[in-house]
Amino acid sequence: MQEKTLVALIDDLEQEMLRLGYTKGTMNFYRRRWKMLLQFAQERGEIYYSERLGIDFVEKHFQVFEKDFNRTLSQSETQELRVIRMIGNFQLHRTILRRYYKHKKILTDPYFIEISSRFKQHCVDKEYSDVTVDHYVKQSARFMDYLSSQKVTDCKGINLSVINDYIKTLAGYTYKTVEQNICSLRAFFRFLLGIGEVQTDFAAKTPMVQARKQTRIPSVWTVDELKKLIAAIDKGSPKGKRDYAIILLACRLGMRCTDIKNLKMEHFHWEEKKLVFTQSKTRETISLPLTPEVGWAVIDYLKYGRPRIESPYLFVRHIAPFGPFSKDDHLNQLIKRYMELAHLPTLKKRRGMHSLRHTMASMLLEKETPLSTISDILGHVDTDSTAVYLKVDVKKLKECSLDFEEVTSHE
Repeated sequence: MQEKTLVALIDDLEQEMLRLGYTKGTMNFYRRRWKMLLQFAQERGEIYYSERLGIDFVEKHFQVFEKDFNRTLSQSETQELRVIRMIGNFQLHRTILRRYYKHKKILTDPYFIEISSRFKQHCVDKEYSDVTVDHYVKQSARFMDYLSSQKVTDCKGINLSVINDYIKTLAGYTYKTVEQNICSLRAFFRFLLGIGEVQTDFAAKTPMVQARKQTRIPSVWTVDELKKLIAAIDKGSPKGKRDYAIILLACRLGMRCTDIKNLKMEHFHWEEKKLVFTQSKTRETISLPLTPEVGWAVIDYLKYGRPRIESPYLFVRHIAPFGPFSKDDHLNQLIKRYMELAHLPTLKKRRGMHSLRHTMASMLLEKETPLSTISDILGHVDTDSTAVYLKVDVKKLKECSLDFEEVTSHE
């Protein structure tokens, strides 16, 4: 394919942004930056876009790269970088990557909307968990949106080449994100084959990521970090009471974020001092000990913190419109806020709600709790999933290390 000039590239990008429904204000911002970039390129005598051109343009006008390296960019400065990164990615993939914009509705084409609706019902009929259905539907919708950007009007136009090109757009994401996307695509392709929309078994021809979860080291908190995080919570305010109870459920009982959001009063067996619920991920019923610390935090929130609204869910938003958290809310912003208040580094590791679950598991491991017991508490189907936490027990790992002198003496 012949390389397009910068003028032609920007024109195509503009048309794609308009197709996706970018607002007038956003379009005006991008057009101003494109005009500046075109003038900058003209002054340098360049007619094609290159990464070097984009970097030099941003550095000359906004001087943001040192800040980007130190992770201290403001939102407006991040937007300036986004302008050139979007052009570069559009040049490479001929599509606008989803990391650059947030629209509630991914699909606009009636055909793909219907296919997505049928696929969602198919997943529900298969009795997949709500989280799995959500992942499959959203990630397959992004693939169909990519098809639209490539002028593919229906699923009959799918081929291995377009699948491979789409997977290339996931470059830069963690292997786990790529793995989830490919898993969703394979489920989607099996569905399309089953309803006769495609005649090729693309699921069998789409390889999974060759990586193992055991290669990852979970993000965990030290005891000191956890104390500072909890100390930063204002337990005297209604929102603080809620957040304190949520964080305790994660770091003391190891509950998943989705299960915390889904908690109802019926799950609390106060007389038995147990918390009994069905896990959203595994569909297995689990019974956890309701420790005094966690129990009193929940009671304090119910009596003095929770807004008086009609909702079956224990935890609700504290700003209008009041109601339960959305499915897409992973509560990571909650953790980040208290990390900032506690002056804890926010860029050291991934520090979302799930890291608190990891921390509870690693602490149990340090106390020499059997792996099978930790697996039961976490609600893992098998201990292989729990074994990943063995890597965070540094003391035990040191006991397994080889003596260098002993090894070299046998050479």
